[in-house]
Amino acid sequence: MRPPLPRAERALDLLNFVLADVRYGLGPFLIVYLMTEHAWDEAGIALAFSFGGVTGLVSQVAIGALVDTVRAKRALLIGALAVATAAAFAMVFAPRFWPVAAAGIAGALANSTVGTTMAAISLGIVGPARFAQRAARNEALFHAGSAAVNLAVLAAAPSFGIAVVFWILTAAAAVSAVVVLAIPARAIDHEVARGLPSDARELGYRPSSWGVLLTSQPLLVFAACGALFHLANASMLGLVVQRATRADPSNAIPLAAASMIAAQLAMVATATLAGARASVWGCRPFFLIAFAALALRGALYPLSNDFTWIVAVQLLDGVGVGVFGALFPVVVANLTRGSGHFNAAQGGVGTVHSVGGILSGLLASSVVVWAGYDAAFLTGAAIAALGGVLFWLLMPEPGAAGSSAKVSLTVTGGTIRHSEVAE
Repeated sequence: MRPPLPRAERALDLLNFVLADVRYGLGPFLIVYLMTEHAWDEAGIALAFSFGGVTGLVSQVAIGALVDTVRAKRALLIGALAVATAAAFAMVFAPRFWPVAAAGIAGALANSTVGTTMAAISLGIVGPARFAQRAARNEALFHAGSAAVNLAVLAAAPSFGIAVVFWILTAAAAVSAVVVLAIPARAIDHEVARGLPSDARELGYRPSSWGVLLTSQPLLVFAACGALFHLANASMLGLVVQRATRADPSNAIPLAAASMIAAQLAMVATATLAGARASVWGCRPFFLIAFAALALRGALYPLSNDFTWIVAVQLLDGVGVGVFGALFPVVVANLTRGSGHFNAAQGGVGTVHSVGGILSGLLASSVVVWAGYDAAFLTGAAIAALGGVLFWLLMPEPGAAGSSAKVSLTVTGGTIRHSEVAE
């Protein structure tokens, strides 16, 4: 177990809190801006954003492999934050189809890099034994920061309009870059950050073959079920905002902000609970709850378009996304420990999940055009229910960091071979 590094972990705390606005960019506020200020329709928004989705899809494994290899992780993170911020502003200053699509591509590359690098830095600082708690803490602080941003938007938007979102994004990007530099470079163990033992170089360990990842049945099941989750989930908040914008444009910004605040608060609570109990209860029950919450959410949206009802139902978003956000890197780390491909595996599983996210917007917009918003919500609920059933039937307990499993590492021809054994 790596000894605690208080300065590095305090910097991680602050970074996760201020990072939310930069990593999510303008989010649903951009949808409102394009629809109200520039008369975009739902199909045009989905098509323009799909370019970034496809880019994220095909680049995640390469980005993960890059993060595994690069030792200047702080510089990589700062560069990604700068690109993500520039991409968000490009969409505002050039709100035409191709500039928005191009900015979406750049933003997708940057956001994939940010998420993967943050997980790697965290693992490299705390080590695998404390990674579940650290990952959950990261997620809780990330969503707390997002809730704070949306509270600020909700309070300031009536007086200053949507422009306040852009100013907050700029401030968050600047603070994030400063905080990254506050993480001591020597605090990051780059071998541990890619899933190897700390003394891998001294002992001559090298990463295992890629076949270790491609033949891992639990990893493949986790990827497929997660894709179904994102297929159901990714478009839901956007559908809520679009429906509200069509019904009452003046109410769309407050509803979007309030919905995200509710979800973020639920995500904080869910991620905190997951981090505290995953090593005792296991990860599997939390993911089953996530699927159930998403299915229920999709079934409840059609019952009412009332402001209070929508915000209350949005709490369920926090349950599902909070579980995936907190435990996704933990599951991947546990299933790939000792392989040296932790970040590439994050990218590979994330790629499959992204397929669901990309198809979610296209599927939802098509259903809206053909059958209306209620049918789109119910379609998402059915997909989530299917994903939960498959997860229950096929996914074994992946274990949590700090549990009674450890990795047995041997070296054959200088290459790591690894297996899980009971302590």
